[in-house]
Amino acid sequence: MRRAALLTALAVALTACAPSVPGQSGSTGSQDGSQAPASADRLTIGTTADVVNYNPLVGNSRTDSWVTNLMYPHLTQMDGTGKRIPYLATEWSYAEDGKTATVKLRDDMKWSDGKPVTADDVVFSITAVQKEKFGVVAGLITALDEAEAVSPTEVRFKLSRPDGTFLDNVGFWLPVVPKHVFEKAPSVQKFANDKDWVSAGPFKLTKVERGQRYIMERVDDFGPGTPAVKEIVFRVFPDVNTEVLALRNGEIDLIGNVLPPATATDLKNDPKVKLQQIPSLGWAHLQYNTKRKPLDDVRVRQALAHAVDYEAIRNIALKGFAKSSNSSVLTPSLPAWTDPASKEYVFDPEQSKKLLAEAGASNLSLSMVYDQADPNIARWAPMVRDAAKKAGITIKLQGLERNTYLDKTLKRDFDIYAGSWAVMDNPPANLGLAFKTGGFINYAQVSDPKLDELIDRAQRALTMEEAKAPIQEAARIIHDQVYDNVLYVETFNIAHSTKWTGFQPMPSELLSVLNPLSLASAKPAG
Repeated sequence: MRRAALLTALAVALTACAPSVPGQSGSTGSQDGSQAPASADRLTIGTTADVVNYNPLVGNSRTDSWVTNLMYPHLTQMDGTGKRIPYLATEWSYAEDGKTATVKLRDDMKWSDGKPVTADDVVFSITAVQKEKFGVVAGLITALDEAEAVSPTEVRFKLSRPDGTFLDNVGFWLPVVPKHVFEKAPSVQKFANDKDWVSAGPFKLTKVERGQRYIMERVDDFGPGTPAVKEIVFRVFPDVNTEVLALRNGEIDLIGNVLPPATATDLKNDPKVKLQQIPSLGWAHLQYNTKRKPLDDVRVRQALAHAVDYEAIRNIALKGFAKSSNSSVLTPSLPAWTDPASKEYVFDPEQSKKLLAEAGASNLSLSMVYDQADPNIARWAPMVRDAAKKAGITIKLQGLERNTYLDKTLKRDFDIYAGSWAVMDNPPANLGLAFKTGGFINYAQVSDPKLDELIDRAQRALTMEEAKAPIQEAARIIHDQVYDNVLYVETFNIAHSTKWTGFQPMPSELLSVLNPLSLASAKPAG
């Protein structure tokens, strides 16, 4: 989620030209057609978007995250299963009453101007978000009363109520920025941070050529470990097809963005390319606007759920690179939370007709909004429309330009919303944002007191064991009431040259193999 879950709602895709990096020709092959060996001097990554915002606290595109995550530390990172692991933080815990949380920091990380990274920077970062109320993190720290630096390496968070999601959320989603730089700005939210960067990651940004490339250099004395690669270059391409051509020609080493399933199928037998497969922590879904008639009737929503051919979408549109979540928001990517009792809605047009008749909503006609630039949704949106016809339901597709789509979504101006969450890794926190009354990304405008009570109970729990029962019950309500119609969990494909190894994939399109741990461990093969 959201940050990563929300970046689905906030990401901006820009189109740009892609000139060659100096020193590279159209191909790195030799005259006899063989490929030159990889060099630890440079790793070149393809992207289809420019950096929109260099302020990591408000960044809103994939490329923003990829670049700024290499510059600004988070308290924790994520392993391949979604579990939080130490990074700037070495350990974290709650007091017995759950109203105080403590984080201890490592003492060997420095900002690029030589000043140490300390608890004051952590306190400043979270307090700025709390005061100015911006970004995803603001929606995740509503229990925070006050943050204080107990020592240079210890932060104490005082909470207004027990919140077992707090440390997970703050640890993973909050970028830590240098207080001595950002405090000079009248507004942290409005601080552009677009030059003279002071950072504390494994790489530092040294050169920007907008629409062309972003160059980052290795930090040799980086506390957690010096990266193997000396220089990372992000090259901007107009689309995935030109990225693939550049990868095959040896002009780039890695495609940062997730490949469309059809492209991954084409590349899987290329001997020069390796595909890293990563299960998503998010899901693709349809949401129905519960404040619009007749969608306020659960029978109509259930009829719509029975009018989707889920298997066809996964096998045809996703080329098999997708799993069923059994129509549950507790997906197979989080096996510790998954409810084995949940069953996927069966594609049954006759059952849809029966439910619509009971609701007095036969001859139903609705519109569905989606981002026309999303290659997956653009493939399966017509499949949703065509399957619904068999149930006598007319769905008018509205494939929209990205910003228009986002505007309609945020204003809840739709009958049916087709989209996907990027990261939903902490069910008590995520379900609060997406389904609790007034939730930040509650696009379906769900307002269910029983659901609110269960989510609150799960969030107050300080262990997963305590939170599991109420969150599974909440997920069953979401399933039965069709507050969310989950279509699939995608298996992401990331492509890189076989000349490279050591990447550490994380289960998120936003993190993939471009996370700090992965790029710090990448090295030439052989």
